[in-house]
Amino acid sequence: MIKKKLLETALNELKKEANAKFHSLAAHLQSTTSHPSEHPDTSLPSTQFQIGGLHPINIVKNRMIEIFERQGFNVSEGPEMEDDWHNFTALNFPKNHPAREMQDTYFLEKDPDKLLRTHTSTVQIRLMEQGEPPFRSIMPGRVYRNEAISARAHCFFHQVEGLYIDRNVGFKDLKQSIYHFSREFFGKKTEIRFRPSYFPFTEPSAEVDISCFICQGEGL
Repeated sequence: MIKKKLLETALNELKKEANAKFHSLAAHLQSTTSHPSEHPDTSLPSTQFQIGGLHPINIVKNRMIEIFERQGFNVSEGPEMEDDWHNFTALNFPKNHPAREMQDTYFLEKDPDKLLRTHTSTVQIRLMEQGEPPFRSIMPGRVYRNEAISARAHCFFHQVEGLYIDRNVGFKDLKQSIYHFSREFFGKKTEIRFRPSYFPFTEPSAEVDISCFICQGEGL
């Protein structure tokens, strides 16, 4: 019984202290509050909050576009669902080319053929159909190929192509554009090698090798 009275006394004291503290803080808050007639300046800029971030693919894509735009290229886009003419025939793919088969290409319809584009070269064809030279444009975008998915390949990936048509333009301009891009994108110390190669839709043709931009060619 004595313990109960002591507990009640302690609780009453705690209640009095809490009430006193509450009224003290309320009075202090009221005394420091702005006068009701004073309104905040609504013309001031709001606090900016950055939500989320760019996907790594978008970061790389934007960087590539930035480099080519400084060389005078603009950006052209086209549909990802294409027809046979823009994806194959206009690019001189023969009728028996393996890319025209179901095991290599995702077809949506047959006769007439509708498919998911296998390269962004389709945008080049549309650009030349709809306009007049000179052209100086790049075509970044997603493409689709029926390939086995592994650590090195996927059924869809991203590609960037370029088209430069004008008077007095030659292979040296292509080499210089790629050379400049590689140095800007991978680093000033990047070594570049052009190797003659064969592609049915371009002549002359070459493949490009670059030195490792991680170890700078010293070997990992």
